[in-house]
Amino acid sequence: METTNLHAEMTAAAAQASRVVSGAPTALDAPTPCADWDLRTLLNHTILWTSYSAERRAHGESVAPELMTKDFTAEPGYQAAYAAQIGRAVQAWSDPKAWQGDIGVMGEATPAADVGAMLLMEMVLHGWDVARATGQEYTCEDAVAAAVLDTVEAQAELFRKYEGFKDATKVPDDAPAFDRALALSGRDPQWKPPS
Repeated sequence: METTNLHAEMTAAAAQASRVVSGAPTALDAPTPCADWDLRTLLNHTILWTSYSAERRAHGESVAPELMTKDFTAEPGYQAAYAAQIGRAVQAWSDPKAWQGDIGVMGEATPAADVGAMLLMEMVLHGWDVARATGQEYTCEDAVAAAVLDTVEAQAELFRKYEGFKDATKVPDDAPAFDRALALSGRDPQWKPPS
């Protein structure tokens, strides 16, 4: 199987994620596109999986258990800390070897390239979630959108099985790739905070 190295796309996605987390307000009880999560919960999930876990996965390791329940947003300077940590994650995935071989995920040997693609998907989808919840713009480059759509199409049913995605929403067949990825992941591309 050919290894797909998506480091350039991950770099772009990480920059967007870092920017929107840095722009999050101090009030963290706002609603988000993730119906069961307020902004604090969304930010903590995003920070954990797209930076700390992402760095460890590049080395074939799992995230430290004590981070699983940590409230990153309770710490002063958490936004700058996230920017630094997601930078370390992207750096770890810059090694072509990180995209090769298998990584153990939930007891299963999973191609490292698939894990990297899923991390890219997390950066983009949750970056968009944070942007929408906080009234910020989100930019998804065409190559990033295409990669995320490929991953969502490949992983949607698995993510739904584990309640990571809601049921798909409807968009026109000719909708942009990013809107189709959002919809297939159970998001409404037109979502806005309740007024």
